[in-house]
Amino acid sequence: MTTVEPLGAVRERVLATLRQDIIGGRLRPGDRLVERELAERFGVSRVPAREAIRALLAEGFVTFETPRRAVVRTLTRTDVTELYELREALEVYAAGLAAERAEPGDLGALAELLEEAARATRAGDDETIADINSLFHDRLLATAGNGLLIGVMQPVDGRLRWLTRRNEAWSQQLDEHRQLYDAVAAGDPERARAVALGHVRTNYRSTVRHLFGDADTPPPQ
Repeated sequence: MTTVEPLGAVRERVLATLRQDIIGGRLRPGDRLVERELAERFGVSRVPAREAIRALLAEGFVTFETPRRAVVRTLTRTDVTELYELREALEVYAAGLAAERAEPGDLGALAELLEEAARATRAGDDETIADINSLFHDRLLATAGNGLLIGVMQPVDGRLRWLTRRNEAWSQQLDEHRQLYDAVAAGDPERARAVALGHVRTNYRSTVRHLFGDADTPPPQ
């Protein structure tokens, strides 16, 4: 007997793949998302394709140039600045909480991710590095132990991953993550917040330089 995939599951499968295609750069700003083409690609009806496009619109990945023309969004300088302002406020706070609340299991998981990031950095595997760096931040946020904080981050998490993948200063990011781990492992919330602040601001400058070509960009205030 053939099992029919529920419509909601189909939508989520299409959505997750398209989201990752955008974050990973396989779909680029300005690329058009056409219901018919997506339905053919995934072997589904137009309904889950349409719903996936609408979800991407709500998440900030897609915009409608006309009522019938959906394209991958081109982020403006204001978009980037606002996202990093939010990241700065929340991640710096989360780093301090993580330093206060980290358990041995949390530290072990963070240390393991650092080792994986180091191996990927030596291999020059950009895709894997970006994935592991995102997992490191996810684990740090979980270590902070504040469910509301996680809930606030979730709606913008995808767009932040989209931005951070545009950075390629992987060795510097690895070094900053190691410093952040050291502060959390030492139970030093003040140092953890300071390292997290520097990390976010360095990442912001690198992202703006990559997107807009600025040689010297002040951090968000």
